[in-house]
Amino acid sequence: MEGTIYSLIPAILMLILVVLTRKVILSLGAGIIVGALMLHDFSIVETAGAIWTLFYEIFIADPANLTSLEGWSMGNIYLFAFLIFLGMATALMTASGGSRAFGDWAIHRVKTRRGSQLTTAFLGIIIFIDDYFNALAVGQVARPLTDRYKVSRAKLAYMIDSTSAPVTVISPISSWGAYIIGTIGTILATNEIADYGALEAFIKMIPANLYAFSALLLVFMTAYFRLDLGAMRKHERRAMQTGELVDPSRDDIPGDLDDEFKEHKNGRIYHLVLPIVVLIAGTVLSMIITGIQGTEGQADILSIFANTNVNISLFFGGLATVLVAGGMYVTQPQPKSSPGKVLWEGTKAMLPAIYILVFAWMIGAVIDQLQTGEYLAALVEQSSIDTAWLPLILFLVAGFMALATGTSWGTFGIMLPIAGELAAVTDVTLILPALAAVLAGSVFGDHCSPISDTTILSSTGAGSNHIDHVLTQLPYALIAALVSVVGYILIGFTGQVALALLISLGLLVGIGVALHFILPSTQEN
Repeated sequence: MEGTIYSLIPAILMLILVVLTRKVILSLGAGIIVGALMLHDFSIVETAGAIWTLFYEIFIADPANLTSLEGWSMGNIYLFAFLIFLGMATALMTASGGSRAFGDWAIHRVKTRRGSQLTTAFLGIIIFIDDYFNALAVGQVARPLTDRYKVSRAKLAYMIDSTSAPVTVISPISSWGAYIIGTIGTILATNEIADYGALEAFIKMIPANLYAFSALLLVFMTAYFRLDLGAMRKHERRAMQTGELVDPSRDDIPGDLDDEFKEHKNGRIYHLVLPIVVLIAGTVLSMIITGIQGTEGQADILSIFANTNVNISLFFGGLATVLVAGGMYVTQPQPKSSPGKVLWEGTKAMLPAIYILVFAWMIGAVIDQLQTGEYLAALVEQSSIDTAWLPLILFLVAGFMALATGTSWGTFGIMLPIAGELAAVTDVTLILPALAAVLAGSVFGDHCSPISDTTILSSTGAGSNHIDHVLTQLPYALIAALVSVVGYILIGFTGQVALALLISLGLLVGIGVALHFILPSTQEN
């Protein structure tokens, strides 16, 4: 069943169950079991063994070498540790009264509910180094402000998610940009294209990444015009009317401390700001150091970000943050909760995110073994199409592939070389729009996928139920994709990237203004 249409079954089953049950662990578990059964000819014993292997490989790389770090999957472990550190730091900042003090300060400077959302969107653009870092750091800074203005956590998660990947994918100075530039260089060399270098090609591709610009613009329009679409309307209405920022029936909210301890009355703004500064500075410094260590020869800014170790950088940044936040907390006067209790509550708050990540990685491995991505890629390669439709088709295929597999990077790796080869042998003038369409489609599919790690971490950073975030973000992703579809049709038939971008964004503005007047308002400014 590998590499055939049947390889789509686990992904489709998982997506259907997510929508019907809204229980992410149940849905992912069902997809894992069905996929493993398919891989092992429905043998119960072999399937059980394979599922156990999928689980322990998340933590163990070489069972025979567990006495050294090489025997462990340190990248995953570093990420789990960072999530726990982030939970601890959040709990310490909350218990110290720093979050409350920052909220009191910000509410006197950001005067409106709309302003709190626009501030969040601007923060999402400013922090562009890495999507993981963006998703988690923006949530820590913005949450005290948006909570004060009763902005639902689902909307906060949407704003975090729909600025993190879109801004990172068009930034050359980012972990994504460095990876993409390196891939482009290989594609250009393979197809003997010497008209421009990899960096120049990436810069020229930026305007053709229609979905990234559409998604970013839609975030600001949503904040300004109060566009609460679909399920988002219910979350926003509840937040405004009752002050409940999450669905009270949910008990699996990552990052939610549930008022497990009282905030210190003597909290100051620096109890939140200083740990956040340490988090940013420590992570970026670690990324630079690991990037230099991983670069052979002369290191420049692009090679540094191409070779940086993001997960270990997050680990050291998170560790430094916990030490600083913890040091400030223990020096506060009594009364206060015990530091051990605060750290434990912070750890517990992050466990739902870790559970979801483990299951998402397991089903991702199953889908990879079923060769779902390769099957979809083969459909593109084997189809005989008019070259004018190439950007649109690549956008849609990359979108579905990222949706099904939950990985934009994996989609990049499979689809970018295929897109480059197709354009090179059919119409070389379309090679840059074709590559950009793959990037755009990958981010679109990533935004719609419940097993995307970026989507999971955006839920975590916002303190939102994961499935609530996926379902509330979906209408916005589809609208941004719709105007992108129009743009890629224009690029294919006219070759005018700038015109396509302007028309796509203009169409998006028109849709946003129309929805603003059609939809009843759910909130005040």
